[in-house]
Amino acid sequence: MLNVFIDGSAGTTGLRIHERLSKRDDVRIISLSEDLRKNEAARGEAMDASDVTFLCLPDDVARKAVTLVKNPHTVVIDASTAHRTAEGWAYGFAELSKAHREAIARSKRIANPGCHASGFLALVYPLVEKGIASPDYPFVCHSLTGYSGGGKKMIAEYEEGERSALLDSPRTYALTQNHKHLAEMTKIARLSRAPIFVPIVADFDCGMCVSVPLYGDKLVKNIGPNGIFELFTEYYASHNTIQVTRKSEDGFLATNALKGKDGMEIFIGGNDERILLSARFDNLGKGASGAAIQNMNIASSLDETLSLVL
Repeated sequence: MLNVFIDGSAGTTGLRIHERLSKRDDVRIISLSEDLRKNEAARGEAMDASDVTFLCLPDDVARKAVTLVKNPHTVVIDASTAHRTAEGWAYGFAELSKAHREAIARSKRIANPGCHASGFLALVYPLVEKGIASPDYPFVCHSLTGYSGGGKKMIAEYEEGERSALLDSPRTYALTQNHKHLAEMTKIARLSRAPIFVPIVADFDCGMCVSVPLYGDKLVKNIGPNGIFELFTEYYASHNTIQVTRKSEDGFLATNALKGKDGMEIFIGGNDERILLSARFDNLGKGASGAAIQNMNIASSLDETLSLVL
């Protein structure tokens, strides 16, 4: 029996983790009463009693929460931004490389990737790893997301009866190029310059499509979309959580196509001169809760797809 504690179980990520794990007969979820939910002593005891603790908390609270864990055997999976580039923490994206998977399997501290960063890294990491793009390539990343990624406050803002007409339109944000995912996007992909990142939130609840355009003649090796399709197909062949395709819906990519699922689909388009790579997934699935559960499974030496909807 795997004892699990979800610190921050009332948030969107925590709620979906709880929903998925509550259906398993090999998991016992440790719960705290409402009056103890923010009590540090009670939370620390729950963490120490767990085999796995999920932190679904704001960054500063997550940093403090880690200090409450005294049991050296407790695996902590942090869904916040706090530890994604921190020393001593495994980056929880097993499909990126064998080294990433092995680090997750042996670590007691695992940082869950950011949702936007997951799509970007799935597209860019193999290009740099295989010498197709140089670390100083001037990457640009556009990412369209549903509003559930903004948490309870944004969800309420979008779903209340009377709201601003501005919410009817997609909204670009992080206009100063200081988005909190940029640090992990740059470090994990081993880039020498941060990408230009353009996140956009729109009026639908779940779904994400991250796109990276490329100029073929600026790549170290211009293998064109056909070559990149072959490279990605081979790179992700052993991972049934990621599918590589060239098929779209009659020339469109619907951002919410994988709503409620925990996998990712990578689309390769364009031509030899201008190549377009896109990754679409559920921002609460592979972009948050699904990835966290996958990391728990790997760290617990279980089938990594247990509880996942693929």
